[in-house]
Amino acid sequence: MHFLCPKGFLVMQEDVVQYKLFLIQSECLSSQQTQNRLTHLTEEILAKVAPLLMQYIWQHQPFNLKYHPEKCGVPAHIGGSTQFGDNVEDEWFIVYLLQQITKDFPELAARVEDNDGEFLLIEAADYLPKWLNPDTSENRVFIYQGELHIIPSLSKSSSVGFPKDVVPGVEQALALLSTNTEACLASPKIRTAVRKRIAGYPEKIKAGLHHAHCYIPAGIASVLAQRPDLVAPAVSAFYLRDPVDLQACRRFKTFPPDTRVLTMVTFSRCLYAQLQQQQFTPDRRSGFTLPPRSHPQYRAHELGMKLAHGFEILCSKCRTPSSEPDAPVSCNPQWKGFMASLKKNNYFRGELEGSARHKQLTRSAENFFKQSVVSTSSVLTPGEEILRLLQDCDTLAVEELKKQESQLPQEDSEAKEGEDSEEEEVAGYSLVAVSQGMKSFLNTMSSHEGAELPWSSSAQPFNVDPESISSALDKLLGGKAEELDSDDLDDDDDDDEDDDEVDDKVKEEDDSSGNAETDGTQTLDSLKSYMDQMDEELMNTNIGQSFSQTNYNKKASDSSRLPPFSFGDGFPAEGDEGETEEPGEIQPLDVDFNLVSNLMESLSCQAGLAGPASNLLQSLGVHLPPNSDPA
Repeated sequence: MHFLCPKGFLVMQEDVVQYKLFLIQSECLSSQQTQNRLTHLTEEILAKVAPLLMQYIWQHQPFNLKYHPEKCGVPAHIGGSTQFGDNVEDEWFIVYLLQQITKDFPELAARVEDNDGEFLLIEAADYLPKWLNPDTSENRVFIYQGELHIIPSLSKSSSVGFPKDVVPGVEQALALLSTNTEACLASPKIRTAVRKRIAGYPEKIKAGLHHAHCYIPAGIASVLAQRPDLVAPAVSAFYLRDPVDLQACRRFKTFPPDTRVLTMVTFSRCLYAQLQQQQFTPDRRSGFTLPPRSHPQYRAHELGMKLAHGFEILCSKCRTPSSEPDAPVSCNPQWKGFMASLKKNNYFRGELEGSARHKQLTRSAENFFKQSVVSTSSVLTPGEEILRLLQDCDTLAVEELKKQESQLPQEDSEAKEGEDSEEEEVAGYSLVAVSQGMKSFLNTMSSHEGAELPWSSSAQPFNVDPESISSALDKLLGGKAEELDSDDLDDDDDDDEDDDEVDDKVKEEDDSSGNAETDGTQTLDSLKSYMDQMDEELMNTNIGQSFSQTNYNKKASDSSRLPPFSFGDGFPAEGDEGETEEPGEIQPLDVDFNLVSNLMESLSCQAGLAGPASNLLQSLGVHLPPNSDPA
C-alpha cells in the first residue's frame, strides 16, 4: 500500500511490508511469455508454501502473491503487501518465506521493504560497509538463492557494481546479480545477523500460537472450526473498539450469549496478549455475566466474552450477504493444478482419501484456494465472511458442542501465568496510593526537560561525571581550554566593562536588602486577603455542589445543610471536636477524597477504553485492579 506525497514520491503505509519476486533473466522472453511464466510460478509457489500458511494466524493481512505488469521502470513481477500491525513477527515470517521461495525457485530474486526502508540492513547495521546507507541502498538489496545479496559499489579493488551515488535500475541490478552472483553476496556477518532473526522456522510457527479455553456462542465456535484465522479480525475489532461499536453489543443479535459453550480457540501470542490485557465490563443489557474472579473458569468466561464482542462488532458493520451459494472450487480450472501441486509436495501426508483428517485438510486447502489463489473482483469483509459461513455451514447444536467440552485438550500453561501475582497485587492494593502518587508528582521539582514521572520506585538516578566528559571532549577536540585565540582576548576587554556594571548593581541591591523582609510579610498578608475574598465570593455560587465535603463536627444527616467549600487542608484544627458550628461557616474541602472519587468516576466512564484517567494513573505508576462492582 502506497500513498503519493506532494513531491510525487511514493510513501509506504505504516506497518506494511511489501515484497516483489523478479525473474532473474527475462530479456529473451516477450511480455506475454513473462506473464505466463510468472502466473504459473505463482500457483507453484502458493502450493509449495500452503502447508506453512494454513497453520499461521496473521495479525491483519496474510501473505499474498499477484502478477504485476511492468510499470514505471519496474519489470513485471509477482508480489504483494501485508499489513502486520503490532505483530512484527509477521514481517520476519515473510522474510523466511522469501528465503525458501528463492531457494526452491532459483530463477527468482526477491526484494522486501517496509515503511522504514531496507529493514534487512537495519537488522545488520553493525556490519554494513561505510558506503552503504539509506541514500545509497535503493535497488541494491536482494534475496537470491536463499541468501542475502547486495549490489556492490565500484572501488579500486573491484570493477563490479555501480558508483555509490548512482541508483541502479531494477533490470540493471538483476543483470549484474545473475552474472556476478559471488561478488554480490553479502558478507558473512551481515548474512548471519539476518539469519539469526528468522532462525527457528518452520517450527517457530507452532511456538507462536497460543491455545486457550473460551466460553463463546455456538455460532462463533462453528465459524472458528472452519476458519480459525477469523479470530484475528475479531480480536482487532474488540481491541480497537469505540463507543459507537459498543452500541451494537447492547443486544447480541448475531451471537446470543445463552448459546455459549466451552471450546478451544487458537490465537497468535500477540492476539492473545491484546485480548487478555484489556480490562472490560460488558453492558448489563448484553446478557453476558461473569462468574467471580475466584471461579476456576473465570478466565475462559472473560476471554469468550471479549471475543464475542469482537465478532458482534464485525457483523454489525455489514449487511447479510446474498443467500446464493458460491460455485464450488472444483469448477475452477486452477483447482485441479493446485491440488496436483499439493499432492506433489506431500500436503496430505499419506492420509487416506475419505478419512476425517483428509477431509479436514481438503477443507483447509479449499479455504486457502479461495483466499490466496483465486483473484475475485469483490472481496468480502471479515464480517461478511462470518455471516456467509453462518449461512452455509450447519451450525452445530448446542447440546452436541457441550458434549465435546469434556474432550477438549488442555490449554497452554501460559494462560495461567501471572494469575497469582495479579491476585496478590489486587489484595494488597489501597486507594491511598492514588492520592499519594498525585501528591508526589505535584511536589516533584521538574527540570527544563519536563515533568519526571515515577515509572518505577526502584529506578536509579543517572549519574554524570563532569571530569570524564571534559576529558573526553578535550581528546575529541584535540585542544586545551587554556588555549585562547584572538577573539577570546577581545572578549576579555568586554568582560572588564561588564564587571564595573555588576559592582554598581550589587551596591543597589545591598541598599534595598533591608526592606526585603518587610515586603515579604506584606505580600503574604495580601495573598491571604485575596484567598478570603475568593472564599466569600464562591459562597454565593453553586460550584461547591460539585465537590464532596468532610464535616467533622456534624452528623451525616446534616450534610445537606453544609455551606460551600474553602481551600483548606481537609482536616479539623486541634481542639475543634465537639464545637458548635456557626451558620455560614466555611467547611474545609477534603482534597484527597475528591481527587480519588473523581478519578474513579472518570475510569468508570471509560468502560475499559483508553482515556485520560487511566493514562494519568499509569504514568504515575498506579495500576488499578478490574472493577468488581458491576453497579
